[in-house]
Amino acid sequence: MDFLLIQALSGLASAASLFLVASGLSIIFGVTRIVNFAHGAFYMLGAYVAFTLTDRFAGPLGFWGGLLVASLVVAALGALMEMVLLRRIYQAPELFQLLATFGVTLMVQDLVVLIWGPDDLMGPRAPGLSGAFSLFGRLVPSYDILLILLGPAVLGLLWLLFHRTRWGVLVRAATQDREMVASLGVNQKWLFTSVFALGVFLAALGGALQIPRTTVTHYMDLSIIVEVFVVVVIGGLGSVTGAFIAAVLVSELNAFGILVLPKISMITVFLVMAVVLVVRPWGLFGKPDAAPRASAGISVRPWKPMSVLERSGVALVVLLAALLPLVSGSYALSVGSEILVFVLFAASLHFMMTVGGLSSFGHAAYFGLGAYGAAFAVTYFGAPMEAALLLGPLLGLAGAVLFGWFCVRLSGVYFAMLTLAFAQITWSVAFQWVEVTGGDNGILGIWPSAWASTPQGFYWLTLAVVVVGVALLRMLVFSPFGFGLRAARDSALRAEAIGIDGKRTQWAAFMVAGTFAGIAGALFAFLKGSVFPETLAIPMSVDGLVMVLLGGIETVSGAVVGAVVYKALAIWLMSQTELSKLVLGGIIVLLVVAFPKGIVGFLEDWRHRRPPAPNGAGPKAAGKAATEAAPVGIAKLEAAR
Repeated sequence: MDFLLIQALSGLASAASLFLVASGLSIIFGVTRIVNFAHGAFYMLGAYVAFTLTDRFAGPLGFWGGLLVASLVVAALGALMEMVLLRRIYQAPELFQLLATFGVTLMVQDLVVLIWGPDDLMGPRAPGLSGAFSLFGRLVPSYDILLILLGPAVLGLLWLLFHRTRWGVLVRAATQDREMVASLGVNQKWLFTSVFALGVFLAALGGALQIPRTTVTHYMDLSIIVEVFVVVVIGGLGSVTGAFIAAVLVSELNAFGILVLPKISMITVFLVMAVVLVVRPWGLFGKPDAAPRASAGISVRPWKPMSVLERSGVALVVLLAALLPLVSGSYALSVGSEILVFVLFAASLHFMMTVGGLSSFGHAAYFGLGAYGAAFAVTYFGAPMEAALLLGPLLGLAGAVLFGWFCVRLSGVYFAMLTLAFAQITWSVAFQWVEVTGGDNGILGIWPSAWASTPQGFYWLTLAVVVVGVALLRMLVFSPFGFGLRAARDSALRAEAIGIDGKRTQWAAFMVAGTFAGIAGALFAFLKGSVFPETLAIPMSVDGLVMVLLGGIETVSGAVVGAVVYKALAIWLMSQTELSKLVLGGIIVLLVVAFPKGIVGFLEDWRHRRPPAPNGAGPKAAGKAATEAAPVGIAKLEAAR
């Protein structure tokens, strides 16, 4: 019994820092509606700056003052980022804001290595709290007790701030109705900046408080951001009280999961998150969005099939790609094969996001399942490559059938978070089920057949599969199924009125996307000759999102360009500089600011830009086009029928 009590206290101590970071993210989202992926980076910066200050200034004042000053410094950096970057893209789709903060995360990762080095750093002990005291015969760190008391204290201070000050009233009002607050004459710019600074301050303080408990490492950002997302979603987006309850719940599950259910300890938190979202989609203390923003998939300019000239241009590009083995070496062909694999992966995600309006944060699950399916076919059944490429994607399809049935019942950020939960569950199973998946040792020896064993042969195979896959996805966009899917995306009520089952149609789209992602994963397994749990991990899903967003989510085939640009740039930068993440992150941020509709979206806007027509085809006509864009799928579907 005494051991369980000590374990519970350890969980409560961990909950304090987790609550600080999660409450900051929840506050930022509640007002600005930005899913700040860089929040983990600010947590990491808080730890690094606090380490520097506490190492330079000795004594209690130097330590505690260092933690506070570090949090303020990082908060100032966060406010600067909001003013310089985020203010420029508040009107952009929410996912582009996510992409911008992801670019900042990449930059911070390399900056901390450049400034503090790649080695882990050990912070000093807290003055006066460096020891431990005995409780029921077991030692409890004194610093943990401080953290346990700090969590409720911060919760109380935040409650007073939001309920007993004019600023807090304005923040809560902006959370409910930003337009009304603006109409009352409140300067939203500075309100958003102050909220963002407060959220970053809490994240940095959470990181600074960790330096006596753990080492400071440049991997801290990704390790914390996943748990923070889980906490915020379970508690309810925008709810500080929900973040506190959820932080305690998640920390205690982590503390006891390794003891009670060691085999599934890594998935218990995500199972809870999935159950909460299925039962109560807006979290324990959250509220349904009163006025959700329009889906990022809706396009102002109606899509059209390619013209003869455009098809000829695509055919020429494919022909030139097919001739690449005649002029390139093995390394270039391996890189080309990898880029092609990710073209199909991004195209599958693009189909679900753009045509279906379903923004997934966990699409790597089906990519990885396809890779493991191919590996299982080869390893356990002795199947040749040809059979494995057919059987492997079936595992991705199975995952999409199961997970999609639950996911399509949600929408917006809650849909995205549930896809993330299922992806993390899948990754955890692959990581911990060592007897079947090999765990972090992976499955090795997944080699192509003899005819495709050369770089040239495998490149041609990959090119053929990817060209056919992308062509099929594009054909689906302009098929009756595609029009029905777009109708359900644009106007659910009108779609239902003409007999379209929106959820069933979206579920089918989920399965289509999962199958094509599984095909890409199977090709990736044979390209690398092995499969590891990393193919299912969050960074892989984020890469897919970046490719889609860079290409343009208001286009039909933007993912192809986005995948080629992002993957080629990432591979080239890694070979040219040790600061590839810094450069790549900066390029992503610049592209988001310069091309808020993506590369292809910008090119299409430029191509269609014409002077206003004399009969008034100006802004009013553009507004009419935007209004009529929603029923396009329905009208086309009715015509097809």
